[in-house]
Amino acid sequence: MSVEYTKLANTDLIVSRLAFGGEPLGGADWGKVDEAQAEAAVERALELGINFFDTADVYGLGRAEERLARALGHKRHEVVIVSKFGVNWEVDPQGGRARTFLDASPRRVVEALEKSLRRLHVDCLPLYLIHWPDPNTPLADTLEALEKCRQAGKVRYIGVSNFPAPLIREAHRRLSLGAVEFSYNLLQHRTDAEVLTCCQELGLSGVAYGCLAQGLLTGKYGAESRFDEGDRRHRLQHFQGETLRKNLEIVERVKQMSTRYDKSPAQLAIQWVLETPAIACAIVGAKSPVQMDDNAGATGWQMARDDWCCLADGKGEHNNE
Repeated sequence: MSVEYTKLANTDLIVSRLAFGGEPLGGADWGKVDEAQAEAAVERALELGINFFDTADVYGLGRAEERLARALGHKRHEVVIVSKFGVNWEVDPQGGRARTFLDASPRRVVEALEKSLRRLHVDCLPLYLIHWPDPNTPLADTLEALEKCRQAGKVRYIGVSNFPAPLIREAHRRLSLGAVEFSYNLLQHRTDAEVLTCCQELGLSGVAYGCLAQGLLTGKYGAESRFDEGDRRHRLQHFQGETLRKNLEIVERVKQMSTRYDKSPAQLAIQWVLETPAIACAIVGAKSPVQMDDNAGATGWQMARDDWCCLADGKGEHNNE
């Protein structure tokens, strides 16, 4: 396995193109997660040369950040940690699911950042993102508060996540963005074409998450797969009905092509994302060292361009006619 690195545009951050997705460390919304195995996956990522770790304050309501810090140990000062804010929450006193709501107000910027720094046991975050646009807060106000945090030395670079193209452009006009994070994979790449084009035009580094479509592109789930209420996949549209049937046709094409490269379907799906113009890095979660090893096999090789285009077009096999 050969880990590849890149420099995020508008920054001096050199990061692995494969980023570790820390949401499963929160222990919520992904079914059963073995905490020890999840933290061992972080340790394995470090061993493999991964130096880019993605998390957010809302993942496990702070638990993901705490567990990431514990798993990284002193290495947390040597890697690039990106965290996000903007989804606030109220805990259910009866023990039910917390109520979440968008909040990127200037007050929340300061409050969320201070708490993330404490949970991660760092004095400064290399990269801090607005998790989702907050329609109740002017973007200029959020960015002004973030810039004050940057000037205070608590964050180095600022970025956005899940922003539509017009808001990305506005944010970049006001403050040079260090990264743009958005969901991107073989099943939905056409819906994010505008964001991808925006990143290309502005010279911004795209950081893709959801590269395996919540596991669907690994090939291990089918029409009969079922998920309990503690797993978000039981409510996601691409795991439902006719949408799932169509998606499984694409998964089958990924499986077929992956055998020709002697790669797993997951490795092919991740590599496809990494070869997309304007995508600097792919965030992929791992619940165990075994999963981390499989993810790492997505780097250090390339697909034939014809194969990449065929999957992008939904054909799966190149037609020479």
